[in-house]
Amino acid sequence: MDSALPTDLAAELRTIWHDYRPTRLIELPALARLAGVGRVMVKAEWERPLGNFKALGGMVAGLRALARSVGAASLQALLSAPGHRARLAKLICASDGNHGLAVAAAAHRAGTAAIVYLPMSVSRTRADRIAGLGGDVVRVAGTYDDAVAAAAAAAARGEGLLIPDTSRDPRDPAVRDVMAGYAALTGEIVAQLQNEVRSRPSHAFVQAGVGGLAAAMAQGLRGVMQASGKLVIVEPESAACVAHALAVGRPERIEGELRTCAGMLSCGIASAHALEILRRYDTGSVLVAESALRDAVETLRRTVAVCTTPSGAAGLAGLLQVASRPELRAMHGLGTDSEVLLVITEGPVVAGDSSVCIGVVVAPDGRIRGEN
Repeated sequence: MDSALPTDLAAELRTIWHDYRPTRLIELPALARLAGVGRVMVKAEWERPLGNFKALGGMVAGLRALARSVGAASLQALLSAPGHRARLAKLICASDGNHGLAVAAAAHRAGTAAIVYLPMSVSRTRADRIAGLGGDVVRVAGTYDDAVAAAAAAAARGEGLLIPDTSRDPRDPAVRDVMAGYAALTGEIVAQLQNEVRSRPSHAFVQAGVGGLAAAMAQGLRGVMQASGKLVIVEPESAACVAHALAVGRPERIEGELRTCAGMLSCGIASAHALEILRRYDTGSVLVAESALRDAVETLRRTVAVCTTPSGAAGLAGLLQVASRPELRAMHGLGTDSEVLLVITEGPVVAGDSSVCIGVVVAPDGRIRGEN
């Protein structure tokens, strides 16, 4: 199943999770009928350890950084040698919730601590999940981008190793490691498209915060999409930093408070590394209203019994918006025979995050063990 993964990345994932397995790629005919397209396939990232795709990026990047800092030759060498633990630095990051959870899990696994800077808007539930893995949560007044600045300042003071999932530097090594982790997701999809669902998608509707997932999808799926295949980036109307960056040709902070029910997408500056990748490919852009994001959550619950959040369902919100308007269908080349790929990026959390489902309990190894 993981034949599309680089050998070293596959080995790292099995070091982190001994029972590592791909999340499913599920065909959902009910969504295809609703959107008036040929096929809809959904990558089930709610099945991932920690309940979201960020587990891949944050844990790989955090553990790689720790291995480099003590001269360990591999993640296996880092995690199998208790003598390293006394020399390990803390990990530092900013997050809207999921990246911080992954970095805290990486620190916990290695035997050190994490400091996670969160905007005040992040729910207590998400903050408590980070604290449950030993993360020290620091609240920051302002937006996600203010938390990014605070985390960078702490790292500059020597308080730990910075593990960002975004940077103005397109060559930031930690961001590249985060993206390498996301490549596991696209590698799984490639194998599943070829060996299981037998599809060459014509469209991928992918949600964007700072653009990392969208860039990974654009790069990783280029060989399996149809010749005219198109990646459509979906963002909340109030937090469309990637669309703005693509329009002006550089990461640039957008104005506003970035308030959106899709809290994991509440970002004001696109990642320079992600933007560098996205500019190489034919990408479209769709901005969706808050009502559309909430409706997509309810559509998944009612139609196919999948529970997620507005962030997790944002790709579907973009598809349904395009599908409902003839002019947008024509603009994006969406037809009755289109084969559409979506990623449901996270599972359910409690009602404070606009989810319709109950929360989950995360064990120290990052596995979801059961419901609250």
